[in-house]
Amino acid sequence: MNAQTTKLIPILTVAGSDCSGGAGVQADLKTFSAHNLFGMSVILSIVAENTVRVISSFDVPTKSIDEQFEAVFEDIPPQAIKIGMLGSSEIIQCVAQNLKTYKPNNIVIDPVMFAKNGFPLMPESTRAEFKSSMLTFADILTPNLPEASELCGFAISTIDDMKKAALTLHQMGAKSILIKGGHKEGNADDVFYDGKEFHIFSAPKVATKNTHGTGCTLSSAIASNLALGKSYKQSIKLAKEYVFGAILHSLNLGKGNGPTNHFYRFYGDKKSVKNF
Repeated sequence: MNAQTTKLIPILTVAGSDCSGGAGVQADLKTFSAHNLFGMSVILSIVAENTVRVISSFDVPTKSIDEQFEAVFEDIPPQAIKIGMLGSSEIIQCVAQNLKTYKPNNIVIDPVMFAKNGFPLMPESTRAEFKSSMLTFADILTPNLPEASELCGFAISTIDDMKKAALTLHQMGAKSILIKGGHKEGNADDVFYDGKEFHIFSAPKVATKNTHGTGCTLSSAIASNLALGKSYKQSIKLAKEYVFGAILHSLNLGKGNGPTNHFYRFYGDKKSVKNF
């Protein structure tokens, strides 16, 4: 009997590992699978963390990072890439050089700076390097309000502030920017600037503490939809719907901020989240 083969679209996460499974590479791979994609990874850092705290972070040697990129791109080139935690200047330079070498399409960069408890996943000393070396690779940059404020150098609290930040980041080199509004009061209104126009994406907030890994999940969901051939706006819209459902059906695991439910569409209570 002959085997039946299935071909899935390949997609890559370049990020840190979260041993507790809620964020980082683990969240990205779950998100890719939930979108029926073939997920691959280049691991940059190994983070010992759980729903309560970050214990430590160990950066992978750049030689290993280079070889992971080589292994992926010589055999299964991805249709989109999500880039997350960049824990040192050396890693930023290494990733930037590999992006120059392999020239991938559909790059979504999530400028991960802080864990939920405030642990600096991108040390302050490396943030200038991130701005100068990485922003020009971002087809879509997805900072939350604290990250956008850190990158831009001014406080952000209103929609107008978010628009100003998006323009600033575009001038720094990002091709398009999604400023995530989950940290502000009221609805989770995000501002997207595509280089020409602003678009507002709105969603209600879900009353839950279980939001570990939501930023990772959103950026990897956007990359997933780009890999599937969706436009930037459609990719963001679909990703927000997916993350809303993952939070709505979040998992009550751990003693702190529990993880979202990446596979809520496949089992359990299937409440409709279409258009929220």
